[in-house]
Amino acid sequence: MKTTIVTTVLAAAVLLLAGAARAESIGEVDTVFKFIGPDHKIVVDAYDDPKVQGVTCYVSRAKTGGVKGALGLAEDKAEASIACRQVGPISFVGKPLERQEEVFTERISFVFKKLRVVRMVDQKRSTLVYLTYSDRVIEGSPQNGVTAVPVGSAIPVK
Repeated sequence: MKTTIVTTVLAAAVLLLAGAARAESIGEVDTVFKFIGPDHKIVVDAYDDPKVQGVTCYVSRAKTGGVKGALGLAEDKAEASIACRQVGPISFVGKPLERQEEVFTERISFVFKKLRVVRMVDQKRSTLVYLTYSDRVIEGSPQNGVTAVPVGSAIPVK
């Protein structure tokens, strides 16, 4: 009985994670040498939009090293840059898009801070607009990045 419950919970977790957008590491550069632990870095990750086939977003951000960074306790800076591009034929997966929807989220501190990417639809110009920013439980950051991908045809919107 216990084994069945554990197996069911694990299977549900795998299904939930399979639907989530995952970052693919593209590369990184060191910015500050640390004697103990990994160096401070700028990392570049690629995210494929799960609802818009043919669009990939590249996000660069600071990643804190040192002992805290190695243990996963460091709070990364709230600075990020984004560039989304058409990387293949654009098609829309599943239901029509929301006018504004969070597409990706990644934790950038142990508990409180997240990096977010939001997709907005500019129907008038047949363009997808992607915004990246970080937020915090108490106070977010006004630092952000924005990019746009022209689609060239009507975008299905709810």
